[in-house]
Amino acid sequence: MRRYGLRDDQWQRIEGFLPGREDTVGVTAKDNRLFVEAVIYRYRAGIPWRDLPERFGDWNNIARCHKRWSDNGVWQRVFEHLAADADNEYAMIDSTIVRAHQHAAGAKGGTGPRNASGAQKAG
Repeated sequence: MRRYGLRDDQWQRIEGFLPGREDTVGVTAKDNRLFVEAVIYRYRAGIPWRDLPERFGDWNNIARCHKRWSDNGVWQRVFEHLAADADNEYAMIDSTIVRAHQHAAGAKGGTGPRNASGAQKAG
């Protein structure tokens, strides 16, 4: 499997929600899977459209198609379908994965003087 690519089981969960299938009215998509993988690659890598690898095709066509799908609610329908069948594997959040900014503790100021340990003195 290529990096950022979809496994076959992942693809099978969403392919029926995408436009351009042979069994639908309108233009048949050349390769919806490659297009979806290009979108996933772009967002996961955090790159601009024009920096997509050439294996995905013309970046401008991909960006235009992405906008068209967004405007037509295709992505919304896919996300709703996936959310309805979520396994909630990552829904639990605890302190082992939540990180605070380095300055989140020990802020200057506060409610009163502190001793060497950082604890507030008993008053």
